[in-house]
Amino acid sequence: MRTRLALLGPAFVACIAYVDPGNFATNIAGGSKYGYLLLWVLLGANMMAMLIQNLSAKIGIATGKNLAELCREHFPRPVTWGLWVQAELIAMATDLAEFVGAAIALNILFGIPLLPSGLITAVVAFALLGLQSRGYRRFEVAIMGFLAVILLGFLYDTLKIGFDAGEAAKGFVPHFDGSDSILLATGILGATVMPHVIYLHSALTQGRTPAADDAERRTLLRFNRIDVSIAMGVAGVINMSMLIIAASLFHGGVGEIDTIEGAYDGFKSMVGPEAALAFGLALMASGFASSSVGTYAGQVVMQGFINRGVPLLVRRAVTMTPALIVLALGLDPTNSLVISQVVLSFGIPFALVPLVLLTRRRDIMGALVNRRITTVVAAFVAAIISALNVFLVIDTLGLV
Repeated sequence: MRTRLALLGPAFVACIAYVDPGNFATNIAGGSKYGYLLLWVLLGANMMAMLIQNLSAKIGIATGKNLAELCREHFPRPVTWGLWVQAELIAMATDLAEFVGAAIALNILFGIPLLPSGLITAVVAFALLGLQSRGYRRFEVAIMGFLAVILLGFLYDTLKIGFDAGEAAKGFVPHFDGSDSILLATGILGATVMPHVIYLHSALTQGRTPAADDAERRTLLRFNRIDVSIAMGVAGVINMSMLIIAASLFHGGVGEIDTIEGAYDGFKSMVGPEAALAFGLALMASGFASSSVGTYAGQVVMQGFINRGVPLLVRRAVTMTPALIVLALGLDPTNSLVISQVVLSFGIPFALVPLVLLTRRRDIMGALVNRRITTVVAAFVAAIISALNVFLVIDTLGLV
């Protein structure tokens, strides 16, 4: 049993990105404004995440290389450079969500101003990444600990608040309520299916447990599926709990609450200080853990695409600059979080399409090549996400 448990872990690192502060912003806004309407979007996004992360992890197991490295080897150089530049922009949007979210948590819990809170988050992220020098397992266990804090915080609040199960069940029937709900759905999709961890998961499994032959690779793949199912299942429960709590507390009663700070105050006044504390601690754990995972993913992307390393401090300074500017200028942090998630949604196809193209090739994947049905479903997922983004652009420009 100990040996089998040791094979689990990479998906839990990846799943932190699926419960980062951007999810708090989009789920609270969605639940407050539309009640349980968008629960089906969360369920669908979680199913997509399971498929995508399985494919990403499979690349590392099958080839011993990560997705960024394979893109560099098998795509034309202009395509590779375009994917890299796009991935770096997405990394900045990711950092915006993580740093701003952690800064909000430190502000509402301890009264620390937003800009110093952002700098504290950077220090914590570096400290967590320092655990990697002492072995990947220590880093994985630390991330699992933060995930446990997030899960327990929302389970406590869900049980304390309660909700109408019948009304919540209606939220799993696919439908929208105007173009604003589509905007939020796209943000939820961007917050749930994260482009940077599509690259990261393949790096987490490459060479982690050496396999001598295809039989051992299939065994590793089987354990990977268990890892992904459990980790993404936990992430799905957390995301749905966020939206259900916001819908049951804030929708149609006290008025629309679309900021994280407003949600914290709502918890404190309507439920009690314990519920507010659980929410704040979950947000802080999310920001700290996801910022370290985001930095790790950025390193994987840069080294894989251009085969060149950059000092971690320099890389972190570049990607976190937009987040610090937002904090320094005093821009609305929750609105910035939601916008960052919409930007992330636009980056998903640029990671997902290469993933599908590479995993369908037997000369790359060998015995672990995709089945035809897997490729078809993954292509369909990419098409859905792309279509949503096109609609969002058209609606934003006022063309419909």
